[in-house]
Amino acid sequence: MNIINKLTLRHLKENKRRTLVTIIGIIISVAMITSVTTLAASFLDLMKRSTIAQNGEWHFYLQDVNKEQIEAIKQDEATTTVVLSNQIGYALLEDSKNKYKPYFIVKEYNEQGFKQFPFELNEGRLPEAADEIVIPKDLETNGGIKYEVGDQLTIDVGERYAMNEDSARPLGQTPELNFLEDGTLSEILKNTEKKTYTIVGKVDHPAWETWEPGYTIFSYFDENLVSSENTFSAFVAVKEVNQSIYNLGKSLAIEIGIEPESVSYNNQLLSYYGVSNDDNIRTTLVSLSAIIISVIVIGSIALIYNAFAISISERARHLGMLSSVGATKKQKRNSVLFEGMVVGLISIPLGILAGLGGLGITFSIINSLIQNAFDINEKLTIIVTPISILAASGVSLVTIFISSYLPARKASKISAMDAIRQNQDVKLTGKKVKTSKLVRKMFGIQAEIGLKNLKRNKKRYQVTVFSLVISIVLFLTISFFSNSLQKSVELAQGSINYDIQVQTTYENEEELKSFAALDNVTEYSIVNSTYLNSWIDMDKVPGENIQSDSSLNKDGKKLYGVFIQALDKASFEAYANSVGADIEKFKDTDHPTAIVIDTFVYQNFDNGKITQEKSIYTDLGDKFDLIQQDFETEQETFVNSIEIAAITDQYPMGNSTAGFGTLTLVVPESLFEQLVLQDEYQYQMTDLFLNSSDPMKTQTEIEELSESNLFISNIFSDRQRAEQLVLLLKVFIYGFTVLITAISVANIFNTISTSIALRKREFAMLKSVGMTPKEFNKMINYESIFYGIKSLLYGLPISVAIMYLIYTSLMNTFSYDFSLPWMAILFTVIAIFMIVGAAMLYASSKVKKENIIDALKMENI
Repeated sequence: MNIINKLTLRHLKENKRRTLVTIIGIIISVAMITSVTTLAASFLDLMKRSTIAQNGEWHFYLQDVNKEQIEAIKQDEATTTVVLSNQIGYALLEDSKNKYKPYFIVKEYNEQGFKQFPFELNEGRLPEAADEIVIPKDLETNGGIKYEVGDQLTIDVGERYAMNEDSARPLGQTPELNFLEDGTLSEILKNTEKKTYTIVGKVDHPAWETWEPGYTIFSYFDENLVSSENTFSAFVAVKEVNQSIYNLGKSLAIEIGIEPESVSYNNQLLSYYGVSNDDNIRTTLVSLSAIIISVIVIGSIALIYNAFAISISERARHLGMLSSVGATKKQKRNSVLFEGMVVGLISIPLGILAGLGGLGITFSIINSLIQNAFDINEKLTIIVTPISILAASGVSLVTIFISSYLPARKASKISAMDAIRQNQDVKLTGKKVKTSKLVRKMFGIQAEIGLKNLKRNKKRYQVTVFSLVISIVLFLTISFFSNSLQKSVELAQGSINYDIQVQTTYENEEELKSFAALDNVTEYSIVNSTYLNSWIDMDKVPGENIQSDSSLNKDGKKLYGVFIQALDKASFEAYANSVGADIEKFKDTDHPTAIVIDTFVYQNFDNGKITQEKSIYTDLGDKFDLIQQDFETEQETFVNSIEIAAITDQYPMGNSTAGFGTLTLVVPESLFEQLVLQDEYQYQMTDLFLNSSDPMKTQTEIEELSESNLFISNIFSDRQRAEQLVLLLKVFIYGFTVLITAISVANIFNTISTSIALRKREFAMLKSVGMTPKEFNKMINYESIFYGIKSLLYGLPISVAIMYLIYTSLMNTFSYDFSLPWMAILFTVIAIFMIVGAAMLYASSKVKKENIIDALKMENI
């Protein structure tokens, strides 16, 4: 090792604080890049495993294929496994206590099917012959019928037909059951065949069987017993999952002689491989990933560059001394590059380990949260890919090289005397330090001195402003991305904010109240609904609504459908408070008032976008005349007038999304009778929407307690998956936000404190010519303001530009208006001035106690 490198190492050791700050800055930057890439791989792996655990591992599905076609599929070089499935039919289950599941559904799977699909065996074993079956565990807990392993089961298996239809077509797998008015089943089985099975095991209820009108029992599909005329279903898994899978499925279908359109794809699982047949979604994911990763990588590069910029600024005098004893330009440049190499060799491995370790700790916390909140077995595990490690190392190495090479090249050109005196960055020309007279008149001489100093020390000033700008951009970008993500998920999920919906006729409201009192119910809302019409002036009708069903346009008005949603007292008060409505306005039953929901969400089938649209333009105090329209006789019956007391885009608990030519009015239940015609037929329905700590148990209890015809919809699993996704993304997004904020604050403190420390002689000189402590504080405060204003002038426009890029990416899939996160911007403005002010005060407090004479004598800090 040559003498220059030895001196560089000694200098690093002697300046421990500066060296440590540089190393920590690089470690954090490398950790961030490593975390982002590893997190993406780990998160996608979790979603893949979760989807496979719920729906099985298959990539596309072919229906009604025969034995010869199956052989062709198996021989295809892209195929890895083929699951064969066959639904034998339905068998009546007369003793079932669950009237919504009155059947056995017999399905067969081959050996591969029991491996690829998530069968959780509770007792016994899986079937190995065509006369063996496994039964679901909930047959006893939910249906009240008990069988033991080893029992013989003899059933008549056939096809479902509705009694009141003459059609020869069977009902197939539709989950809707046909009931008579007295609640008895109005279906029969035809083409039955007696079958005897031996029960060899019990399994958990499969997640993909939620909506079936019976309990599925699974038998073994023996391919050797199948004739060439029989057809069945094939679930195919391929070797490599990429965008070509859609062409593969179609070409395979054509090759074996079936319609390409009949191929179905496991789109949920494929999406976690980054594969989608929706160009809009694919474009959105790619562009969003590119923007967010670019922002984080640029932020990380900025942290590394700033750390070296500060380091080289402090080392200028040291380099000057090397030059004074004969060091060449090349040796000085190599000294700085050697420092970069040493720091990189230490910090890059530590940064990678820190990133992986931080994710490991985060995953351990998140896993317990997920398992407790959502009752799932899958865990987030760290998936380390070569790409993530190479990306973090490569970006960091290039950044360190650039960050050290540019200052090194400049430092090599500085003369020995200039470097020792440290006046290379000080610009004393009048033009460079000229300030506006307005500054002095408005803020005084202290502000002018502070501003001139920033202009004199332009490099240090720019480094500080750059740190602040990066902080603003990172924070606002991540904040906007988080808000946009939440908005997009809400649009995609619609207004589904409940676990179970129980629907009945208006007369059975008391029965619904008994369901709401069940032990596991955590929240509920009882909604009475009716449907009316109203003629709306065209100037209040949005453009898209005018075009929808123009036959309803007449005399400058459009006939709207009006959904009336009447909430129970407690639910209405909670909803009214959440949208900022005055409860008192709804208590006068002689003058009905309502909350109007003026927006709705729909999917545009022309471009595939999920869009939020206005349903009506209305103002507080507007009145609507509600009518009942008989479209056959064109007779109109006036019902009542209703006044708008509040306007919102938030839906109450329950799915009540309107559409084109319709709107939703929310009223308290006390007004419902005012909006219903007496002695006339009018649509009326009552729904119970509830959330439960155990939705499956609550559904079972409702079915057991029910004494009337009810429609029960349990969407807990769908809602669970959406909430799980949002929760995970939010945790990591806000985690990165906190990390970025902490890094930025530390970087700003380091930059400003170093800058202040290098100005000890300057401050001593100002004090020596009469500047009082009060005036000194004013100067520091004004400098803080200038820093803040300058950084905001750059940071806010850049942030808005990146926000719009994110918005544009999301608009490939969604459609809603662009809006700035004003609260986040306000918080950022306040935070910037607080951070800069605190950093300036902290740094200046350390130089206030310096003796003027000693400070003037100092050549360097």
